[in-house]
Amino acid sequence: MRIITINLPEKYLQAIQILNDMGVYPSRSEAIRIALNDFLAKELKMYKDLDDENFKMLIRSKSNKRN
Repeated sequence: MRIITINLPEKYLQAIQILNDMGVYPSRSEAIRIALNDFLAKELKMYKDLDDENFKMLIRSKSNKRN
């Protein structure tokens, strides 16, 4: 995994921390990973069906079309 930095509204961070404190998620990072996974599954319908290599090919294809 890679480490990234994100800026969140304080309200989001507080809500994530509450879920963490309640034991719903083991960490804030895990809560954010799960939320992002759910978002990608919804927005990029085929995301879950792609293995890593095919996903990389899709990204390269999109990059080539922009250039």
